[in-house]
Amino acid sequence: MNLNLTGKSVLVTGASKGIGRAIAGAFAAEGAQVAMTARGAAELNRAAEEIRGTGGKTLAIAADVTKDADLKRIVDETVARFGTIEVLVNNAGGAKGFNAFEQSSDQEWLETFDLNLFSVVRLTRMVLPLMRKQKWGRIINISSESGTQPDAQMAPYNASKAALNSLTKSLSKAVALDGILVNTVSPAFIETPLILNAMETQAKARGITPEEALKGFMTTFRPHIELKRPGRPEEVAAMVVFLASEQASFITGSNLRVDGGSVASV
Repeated sequence: MNLNLTGKSVLVTGASKGIGRAIAGAFAAEGAQVAMTARGAAELNRAAEEIRGTGGKTLAIAADVTKDADLKRIVDETVARFGTIEVLVNNAGGAKGFNAFEQSSDQEWLETFDLNLFSVVRLTRMVLPLMRKQKWGRIINISSESGTQPDAQMAPYNASKAALNSLTKSLSKAVALDGILVNTVSPAFIETPLILNAMETQAKARGITPEEALKGFMTTFRPHIELKRPGRPEEVAAMVVFLASEQASFITGSNLRVDGGSVASV
């Protein structure tokens, strides 16, 4: 399938590792020119260089998406290099452990929403004028199965991802006639470097192998994944790249779950 993404200008946040790194690499493999952002400059530059080593066109911009000045710099540098932004992938996000509700402070709630929701609001607000001017755009927000099927723990994270899903739907209605499609991709438990490191730490603490730690985690916290394995970052990236293409030109306001059958609702 020809996705016709050659030459498209793509901005991916949280792109130095895991799902974001896979998304950036997938777009570059399709011939797009990709601006990659993340807070850690060394890791980001290494990821961008790896993609360039395979023939991809990348621009690395070390920045913090929770800072307005950094967001403006991201947009300005991307436009200066690539001329515009045609695809925005809001991937940066995170959670602060598996805290119970009573243990989640107001500060944790505020910081989680600032990262997972308000950074998306601010960056999208900056990019929309470019997309409206060219009458074409794709905005893809990376959410989580937890936004639809919340955990007992991590209430701030779950709520912030549910809010992101709602934002996506609302925005899709507001910009459809401008030629801009807005969708959400919701992964389940994905085998990222962060997860692998956590499993190694658990394994050492319990005197078991990382494979045993992973199996135990899935049995306890992700028992509903019908494929009985974590997802791979590349599996999420494939959905994102498809949604950015003309092949997905009649899809907007949707929440596409890449979850191995985990979410129980239809």
